[in-house]
Amino acid sequence: MATHDKTEEKKYYTSEELQEFKELILKKIEEAKKNLDLLNAAVANAGNDVTDTSPTFKTLEEGSSVLSKEENSKLAARQQKFIKDLEAALIRIENKTYGICKVTGKLIPKERLRAVPHTTMTIEAKEMMNKRR
Repeated sequence: MATHDKTEEKKYYTSEELQEFKELILKKIEEAKKNLDLLNAAVANAGNDVTDTSPTFKTLEEGSSVLSKEENSKLAARQQKFIKDLEAALIRIENKTYGICKVTGKLIPKERLRAVPHTTMTIEAKEMMNKRR
């Protein structure tokens, strides 16, 4: 009976596996775009209320809405980057290079890709890169 030789590791994911990741990434992009729309709406609507005439209250309210507007803008920028990273992962799926570590050339474990579908590095490679900084 032949045993699986561990030295003969997979170098890439099959088309079926890539399709599974593609579906996961498309769902994540859809969710991320919805979140981005909500954040953009929050940024656009912040500070538009002019119903209160009390100057002190108005100043305090504007101060808090500026802060939340800045926070929402930062969150929106992060969400846009996340969407771009996910879209880049889709391109790697099309190129059949998805799931291959850009540092080591080894296959990134499925568990990591399910958790962070836009990653381009194994945990080991990421730790190596962080140590160099």
